[in-house]
Amino acid sequence: MAQVEVSVVLPVLDEVESLGVLYRELTEVLEGLSRPYELIFVDDGSADGSFPLIEKLHRADARVRAVQLRRNFGKAAALAVGFREARGDVIVTLDADLQDDPAEIPRLLARLEEGFDLVSGWKQDRQDPRSKTWPSRLFNWVTARLTGIPLRDFNSGFKAYRREAVGEIRLYGELHRFIPALAAWRGFRVDEVPVRHRPRRFGHSKFGSARFWRGCLDLLTVLFLTRYTRRPLHLFGGLGLVAWTVGLGVNLYLTGLWLTGVRPIGTRPLLAFGVLSMLVGIQSFSVGLLSELVLSYQARSADDVSVRCRLD
Repeated sequence: MAQVEVSVVLPVLDEVESLGVLYRELTEVLEGLSRPYELIFVDDGSADGSFPLIEKLHRADARVRAVQLRRNFGKAAALAVGFREARGDVIVTLDADLQDDPAEIPRLLARLEEGFDLVSGWKQDRQDPRSKTWPSRLFNWVTARLTGIPLRDFNSGFKAYRREAVGEIRLYGELHRFIPALAAWRGFRVDEVPVRHRPRRFGHSKFGSARFWRGCLDLLTVLFLTRYTRRPLHLFGGLGLVAWTVGLGVNLYLTGLWLTGVRPIGTRPLLAFGVLSMLVGIQSFSVGLLSELVLSYQARSADDVSVRCRLD
């Protein structure tokens, strides 16, 4: 079998009606590239007969590979499995619901060839109800400003990667939305191109309104991972210093009242607040110091940096 150049990873969850059409569209586009390719379907616990259809495609086409997970582990886990299985130097991901147009793959690959390591598809004219598009716009706006990555569609599953990029990104939970931010933090070049987005033809969306709030919590995780993983004392120590300073100020104020004859102060709730703030500050600072000790003990220089090239 020829060396694979392009691997297409497709997470699948109950998309049996879409798979046949998607396979035909993908093969038509990829054969036009004249580059050896493979399709990797990752069945994330489908219950509608998706995997038997994937097995049928596999028997008919050796370029089709598949992994079936025992249950629904989530999209991030499915992507991580697909990345691990991929053999190509370039990896493309897209959803299996037919809303991502495979005809846009050459555009992603062309931008990748301009020197980028990750190219994300921007669904400029998104064909989804406002109940999904407006929260998504807010989420993307906040994420872009907090991470410093000027993308307009972090939620897009339509992306092209160089193998080196996915090899250094550890996915878990629901961090797949933040792959561009995680890649940029490692020093990879990230860009975005507009892509066509199509209305859903079959089935229904697998994500509800709770996805927005989970995304907000995951954003906090990403901010911590990208800004404070190597310097936890800057976060915990900073918060502890603020809390301790507030508590000290409150207690000095109460001490002043006591010295001027305004008594008693022991029954004031403000005293409890001041003492508690100082204690929280000390504890937070201690957590930061302990985190630094753990980080120093577990530090592995090979994992701490991303190497572009080496000359021996």
